Amino acid sequence: MAKLGVGLLGVGEMGKRHAENLRRLVPDAHLVAVADVDAARARNAATELEIEHWYDNFEAMLERRDIDAVLIASPDRFHARAIQTAASAKKDIFCEKPLALNLNDAHAALDAVARAGVRLQIGFMRRYDPAYAAAMKRVEAGEIGEPVVFKSIGRDKDAPPLAVYQSNVNGMLFYNNTIHDFDLARWLMCDEVIEVQAYTTVAIRPEVADYGDVVASVVNLKYCHGAIGNVESYVQAIYGYDVRTEIVGSKGSVFVGSLRQAPVALLTSQGSSEPVADQFLMRFADAYLAEVRDFVQSMLAGRAPRVSGEDGLKALEIAVATEKSCLESRPCQVGGTSAEHRAEAEIAGTGR
Repeated sequence: MAKLGVGLLGVGEMGKRHAENLRRLVPDAHLVAVADVDAARARNAATELEIEHWYDNFEAMLERRDIDAVLIASPDRFHARAIQTAASAKKDIFCEKPLALNLNDAHAALDAVARAGVRLQIGFMRRYDPAYAAAMKRVEAGEIGEPVVFKSIGRDKDAPPLAVYQSNVNGMLFYNNTIHDFDLARWLMCDEVIEVQAYTTVAIRPEVADYGDVVASVVNLKYCHGAIGNVESYVQAIYGYDVRTEIVGSKGSVFVGSLRQAPVALLTSQGSSEPVADQFLMRFADAYLAEVRDFVQSMLAGRAPRVSGEDGLKALEIAVATEKSCLESRPCQVGGTSAEHRAEAEIAGTGR
């Protein structure tokens, strides 16, 4: 049976999970090598995974002819450049979100992919989560009618150490966390976001502002065809990793996450009255595995990825507009004007 030869860049927490899945749980994949700028970390990961090859240089790994595709799990700031490098080496690409941290880099990455004629999948794993996938089927089947309101909550358990902000290698909250919700906001509503307004705070940790980031945000959304939405992000909920989403339609609502009939639920660091995941790798374990399996199978079958570079770009456009809204304290357009969005949607056949 033919297998897809894969090289993996970045063996931090996220990359290690992808590497373990590829090595042990994706039969159609052959994890050929790992690379990381930290040579010791690359070597240790290769030893733990029982693979022969490791590199402290991405370009050197890409010279291998037995690597057909690469998985990029490096810090956010290096995604766009790594995509361009992999594309120039004629490798198909799976890249963790975000596509880039600004639109110029994003377009450069997508242009490189197009020129090379390779394929690119972006790691929006929530689309592969069984609960979110089931919700999307209900939306597509028309069970809730016309989508009217999108609501999403994303709360991490533990406050990131200041070193995370000081390193300046990952994007701010909108790019590193909320971008998952921005992708869901497009996908589950079957529509494009045309305007955002962000409200943010660093009240409980003001030092975060020194690094251009925020502790919590609420982002209001306006859609091309009249729907509205709201996304809340919070990086230190303490009680657990809490992700919930609701799509309210003209005939009903579909809810992903915990919904209790009890009038009061208390969630604290000492415990909660209902189960809460401890962190993202626990909550979305199945989704991370499913997305990598799908990428490998798509590459072997010659299919286009289900989550494209264009999907990565659209979510990034929302994040960029949200950052602008945060800085300027006003509503901001996403991408082009609302009229342009409507024209594009009609041409694409998505207008209702």
